[in-house]
Amino acid sequence: MRIIRNSIVLLLIVGALWHFYGESFQHSGLEGVFEEIQTDVNQIRENPNVTSAINTINQEIQLLFGRLTDNLQNNEQSTEPAPQTPQLEEPSKQSFSVHNVEIGDERSDVEQKAGEPIRSSLNEYGVEWVSYHENYHNFFMAAYDEQDKVAGLYTNQDLLSSTHGITFTSSRESVLATLDEPLKAIRKGLINYQIQDNQEYNTFLIDSNYVTIFYDKHENSTVTAIQIISSELEKQKGAYFANPSGELKEGLEYQLFDLTNAARVKHGLSVLDWDEAVRQTARDHSTDMAENNYFGHTNLEGQSPFDRMAEDDIVFRIAGENLAAGQPSSIFAHEGLMNSLGHRENKLKQDYEALAVGVSFNRDSQPFYTENFLTK
Repeated sequence: MRIIRNSIVLLLIVGALWHFYGESFQHSGLEGVFEEIQTDVNQIRENPNVTSAINTINQEIQLLFGRLTDNLQNNEQSTEPAPQTPQLEEPSKQSFSVHNVEIGDERSDVEQKAGEPIRSSLNEYGVEWVSYHENYHNFFMAAYDEQDKVAGLYTNQDLLSSTHGITFTSSRESVLATLDEPLKAIRKGLINYQIQDNQEYNTFLIDSNYVTIFYDKHENSTVTAIQIISSELEKQKGAYFANPSGELKEGLEYQLFDLTNAARVKHGLSVLDWDEAVRQTARDHSTDMAENNYFGHTNLEGQSPFDRMAEDDIVFRIAGENLAAGQPSSIFAHEGLMNSLGHRENKLKQDYEALAVGVSFNRDSQPFYTENFLTK
């Protein structure tokens, strides 16, 4: 990269010198050129306006080289081959599998197929989502019971196999035509929690598992993700919202971060870095909304997301914010945001380089989610 840059600079210098001093070189040779340059330099030194202009031009050249370097690096990254997708097989015991993993499989068998886990974080069921991926390629999450058997699965990448022929190319219409009637509610104790019919997902009871199939409204309502929760694990969750804790807050934050990166990779985009400095800004806004019972990008003091970042000494060139509330998990929050055009554009914006997520709970245990995207 340095050789290319030096060569470009040398060509620019030679071209400029020949333009201004080519005639002097032809008449007086190098000595004549040197004397004329020396005279011009002395005149420039005495003219502050010219000096200021040169400094400005120099800054613009540095920015141009920075952009060229970024583009070359991005091109180099894009040429790196993506990890191979596993050869998917039809499930042998269940109706659905993810990355050839089924509910009830042993953890040791999962990790023999997928490798070591990348992250473990508490979820709303009181167990951990364990994520597996190769820099967010072949991304899926598994939850395990006390016997280290798979009790939950999720993916938003093309790792789905089904005995029903359902894949990530299936439409919502074909899913509903293939499977039994979706559930309208899930009972928790004495309460029936209604499942809203917003055409973004359907939940089915299949093989004693709660199977939620999510659809992408912006891609002809084709299947975009699947979550499978065993009946035993679903029973552990006593209410619609989980009991708040610091560990759950952190778990939901990292899960939303991972889900966003997995979606970006699926759409051929770069992975975002976690920005720890802006996490507190995101958390503070979620807390403010939860405690003061409002939902919006502008807080009660009239501050925008950019004002809040600046107040926290967060330096950025471009930034954006996504908000969600009312969803019991980061999975439902993420899938809802992907179906909202403005929020989707933030998640899939090519120019962003970093992200942090902040979560907080209100008095009813409802989580509020804030995603802050930025490029410094």
